[in-house]
Amino acid sequence: MEPGTAQAYVELRRARILATLDRCPEPPPAGTEQTPLQRLTFFRREAEELYWNELAWEQLTDEEVVGGGHLTELVFPGLLALVNGLLLDPDSQNAGASTPRTYPDVVEEILTFLGERCAVFSAELGAGADSQKILWARAMTLRLIDLVLYRLYRLTEGERNTVESGE
Repeated sequence: MEPGTAQAYVELRRARILATLDRCPEPPPAGTEQTPLQRLTFFRREAEELYWNELAWEQLTDEEVVGGGHLTELVFPGLLALVNGLLLDPDSQNAGASTPRTYPDVVEEILTFLGERCAVFSAELGAGADSQKILWARAMTLRLIDLVLYRLYRLTEGERNTVESGE
């Protein structure tokens, strides 16, 4: 895999989403300090494990097939829940509760992993692999990147619809 190829998948999708919006969204601010490498690595491994388990389960069961397609939101509920937890909105907490720390840097690391998966799937297809499973996995992963970016930038339902209608 060429250096930067994985990140290119994420950045192209990020640019498409941001270009569609009428505002310049920012990810939630991180805490005052960088996430320690050990914690970053832990969360990335958790995300990778959720990704592989949920992808394999869907390939085995086809549980989330609707109208001829798979609903990515339903295929990856654990991974998306992890992302939601990493991006907790401090304003949504009770006034007496401690303010949770957000981890946008960890979410960016998860996006890098997803970009790596897209690059690998594309390389396999480019090398002549003829597999509906690879095509399906790449399409699901690209859609998953979008869903993670929507959460990172806190897009409203209306903004999501605008982005998706522009595709």
